Amino acid sequence: MSVSPDAWTHPRPRPGNLREIAEKIEDATGLRVQIVGGKLVMSPSPRGKHAGVVVRLRRQLESVLPEGLGAYEVSSIALPGEPDDYVTPDLIVLPAEWEEDDDWLADPADVALAVEVISQSEKSREIRDKADWYAVARVPVLLVVDPRNGTWALHTRPDNGAYQDVLPGKFGESVPLPAPLGFEVATDRFPVYGTSPRTSQVS
Repeated sequence: MSVSPDAWTHPRPRPGNLREIAEKIEDATGLRVQIVGGKLVMSPSPRGKHAGVVVRLRRQLESVLPEGLGAYEVSSIALPGEPDDYVTPDLIVLPAEWEEDDDWLADPADVALAVEVISQSEKSREIRDKADWYAVARVPVLLVVDPRNGTWALHTRPDNGAYQDVLPGKFGESVPLPAPLGFEVATDRFPVYGTSPRTSQVS
């Protein structure tokens, strides 16, 4: 969901201050905060199955990635446009040199794959917006995994702010990642969201 910086009074937003505010919100709430188009964008706290998809995928990638590439969580990508803009995918494949980098924002030109796992409360418009963010940054491959309905979509060939090719699939069908990755990842063990026991106990 998008949150206008005007909704936060301490500290007051000012040019170059949004990242500080984003960090404070993350520390206070545990939400994932990104900055897109000069606005704060917050994602709900992921449930266990969300983490389960990320872990299963990361383990697969780590076992087959070409030498010199690594799979990383909690790493952000700089976006063009507003100087403060960035996004934080659930999983990102970058050159292994990233582990020695002092910067906290990866260059989108270095990204081999970005992965977004959809949260249960996300709306279709928000999912389309996410794909557009990565396309504008020209991230070559975006994999969107949706545990709400057990589907995935592989986005490739970013051009003019949109991905030109989108390959849909279902859990159980392998995802064919294009070169330079050039291998398939299995989705048959990806969990599908159910009803949270904690949510169902709320009267």
